Amino acid sequence: MQPTDVDPREFIAGVENATRRADAARLVDIMRDVTGEEPVMWGPSIIGFGSYHYVYESGREGDAPLAAFSPRKANLVVYLIGGYQERYPEQLARLGPWKPGNACLYLRRLDDVDEEILRFLITDSCDLTRAEYPS
Repeated sequence: MQPTDVDPREFIAGVENATRRADAARLVDIMRDVTGEEPVMWGPSIIGFGSYHYVYESGREGDAPLAAFSPRKANLVVYLIGGYQERYPEQLARLGPWKPGNACLYLRRLDDVDEEILRFLITDSCDLTRAEYPS
């Protein structure tokens, strides 16, 4: 996955569902605030903030956004550090409705979740990623 030259605002403007479009704009503000970075499109559908370079023991390496989300048709997908479910059980219990993924948190609507907890999850995920993959 690589950053692209597509304008994230144009991508968001093309999201069909008005609620999903508004939630995406709000998530841009949240992630910009948390990371201090501007949004950049990664691939065709992921909006990322900042980046880091990873190298696995296998030798595989690449770049990824420090924080990211995607306004998909059925859900907002917030990308967090792997193992977030085990790391944050208390926070997730208070977040509001969500569905798990490997390193993905699936949300239906931002109005249904506790924004303070969402900000915590994103912030801590970024802090842990920065610690694991210092630049």
